[in-house]
Amino acid sequence: MTATLRIMTWNVHGIFHLNPKFHLDGICSVIRHWSPDVVALQEVDSRGRTDDPFARLAEAVGGHSIDAPSIVTQDGDYGQVLLSKWPFLATPKVVDVSYQEREPRRAISARIQSNVGEMTVVATHLGLSIYERHAQAHALADLVEPTRTLVLGDFNDWFWVKSVRGVLARICPVRTRLRTFPARLPMMRLDRIYASRDLMIRSAWTDRKARAYSDHLPVIADVAFPE
Repeated sequence: MTATLRIMTWNVHGIFHLNPKFHLDGICSVIRHWSPDVVALQEVDSRGRTDDPFARLAEAVGGHSIDAPSIVTQDGDYGQVLLSKWPFLATPKVVDVSYQEREPRRAISARIQSNVGEMTVVATHLGLSIYERHAQAHALADLVEPTRTLVLGDFNDWFWVKSVRGVLARICPVRTRLRTFPARLPMMRLDRIYASRDLMIRSAWTDRKARAYSDHLPVIADVAFPE
């Protein structure tokens, strides 16, 4: 017997003409439409705003959230958030996976008590250079448990040389393979959900309506957990 959770990851910050003021209503409507159990969102930006996008996005899922700002200013923060319908077993860890002098990067590691039992979720947004991502992938691997583990986010991974998937596939061989970037004509598989070998992705898809809000498409997957 197996039970299923719905998992989602999405880089939500559009560029150029896509949602230039980072309006949240459309983003929240996409999330609510799919009603995920766990969501990782990247490029959440509260700089120059009077509201709190981190809190607004958490309301779209309800329950529990952990913020991981990578850039903190007096005018607001920029980073990622992990949202869950289910409670965290302990305070999630925010791990610094920054590489040398490049843009700061973070990973969130959380233990979640869901209706299918305990699981580990690692959420992240990796860097733009090959060597940076390769080092960050090994840092992620240290956060992975042997079973009941998901790793999700925007991995910026499109080369085979020193690839993130080459590192993660050894411990999380189950993964989505959907093209998500650029959203208007997706060619690259930057956004993924990885799972430990005891889990199964029953189905995975993107949502083309999300093109109105971001240059990335979300990845949504129904993941089966053994009872």
